[in-house]
Amino acid sequence: MSEPTSPSDKPGSAAEALARLFVDQALANPANRAILERLPTLGLPDAWLVAGCLFQTVWNLRTARPAMDGIRDYDLFYFDGGDLSAEAEHAVARRVEAACADLPVTLEVKNQARVHTWYEAHFGAPYSPLRNAMDGIDRFLVEGTCVGLQARADGLTLYAPDGLAGLMGGVLRPNPRSPDPRLYAAKAADYRRRWPWLTVLDTESQAPARSLLVHRIGLQRPPDGQE
Repeated sequence: MSEPTSPSDKPGSAAEALARLFVDQALANPANRAILERLPTLGLPDAWLVAGCLFQTVWNLRTARPAMDGIRDYDLFYFDGGDLSAEAEHAVARRVEAACADLPVTLEVKNQARVHTWYEAHFGAPYSPLRNAMDGIDRFLVEGTCVGLQARADGLTLYAPDGLAGLMGGVLRPNPRSPDPRLYAAKAADYRRRWPWLTVLDTESQAPARSLLVHRIGLQRPPDGQE
């Protein structure tokens, strides 16, 4: 994971404006908003809403489609190194599903502390252990689609290890941090089939963007008595 920067330290910067635009658009999906509002009450360690449900909402809006259109599932990462069992992960998934039972979505809940225990058997490529959920976000196949939102009492935290320019501009590249780059072409082709305006490139970026980690952005709770 590269050293992150926070555009919130530079008021009015282009990075800050892009971060706020991304969050505003991601929250235009009512399921994303509802999940993030409920997530703190579940008490999951290092929990993040990640990937497709966020960036595909943004791409849908650019295509003038409904925010939730065609989003297959909503991925939730958490990190619990104290219990790497599948049974514990399934129990957490059931809790999340019960809390979101009124939402018309499919939830995928994964403990990032245990991915290395099953990834190679499932995908045929080795996977080194992760240190936290942000490390899991780092490893998605497509550069730019590595993104997550974490709900905190003072608002959201946005993590985008590749910045947001590629994601917002619809430019797809292989992610050099991915454990299995062989899968990139199929994933990128699937995205382009669903959003034909995307640009799919076969080479890694020669000048990687600085990582973004932005706190207190969106979904802030109002002061007591002002709800």
